[in-house]
Amino acid sequence: MKIKNVLISQPKPADVEKSPYYLLAKKHKVNIDFRKFITIEGVSAVDFRKDKVHLLEHTAVIFTSRNAIDHYFRMAKDMRLEIPDTMKYFCVSEAIAYYLQKYVTYRKRKIFYGRGNFAGVLEIIQKHKSENFLLPCSDDYKQDLPTLMEKNKLKYSKAVIYQTLASDLTDMDINSYDMLVFFSPTGVNSLFKNFPKYEQGETIIACFGPTTAQAVLDANLRLDIKAPTKTAPSMTMALEEYIQKNS
Repeated sequence: MKIKNVLISQPKPADVEKSPYYLLAKKHKVNIDFRKFITIEGVSAVDFRKDKVHLLEHTAVIFTSRNAIDHYFRMAKDMRLEIPDTMKYFCVSEAIAYYLQKYVTYRKRKIFYGRGNFAGVLEIIQKHKSENFLLPCSDDYKQDLPTLMEKNKLKYSKAVIYQTLASDLTDMDINSYDMLVFFSPTGVNSLFKNFPKYEQGETIIACFGPTTAQAVLDANLRLDIKAPTKTAPSMTMALEEYIQKNS
């Protein structure tokens, strides 16, 4: 089956021409559209208080995304809390660590980052076992890191400070695409929330990450492309492999 139209379930890149998807589209002469399948909505301070998680009772914060950073500091502002200079921050990747500069002065003594995965940041966290960690997250946060924290007997609390909701996609002709690309279980759920009677047929389904793959299978969809793999660590590389093989 020749791939002509691809839908990426993420926002359009700020600079499309520098995106690897642009190069992929140009090289293989395919049309690639972007559409955000999920919407991030902050939890109110009133609702957050009901969970009885106190931000200032913790001495360190673990960030796994930029959304977590934005909503952590939003929540502190909404609750009129001043985050102390002594707070330590542990980030999954260097990019997330540098994003912290939007809110705090970057100092190596209090900002640490891993190699882009949970195992990497956990190695650093284990060197600071005496800290009381806070994990700001969404309502559908996967259990990988909490499970590792509990396994290593680290003191931590989850703080649900934002929600991941389905975007309204009903203005789209979902069947006009030969391939749908997903990056989260919520994205898969959004597909069926918007199109309850959706049937895959010959449409190619691609996904990134094991939890997204499981969500695809749980939805009784056929999973055609899965990333990351040894030969395709990125989604664009996985798509290119498939297109080259099936063109």
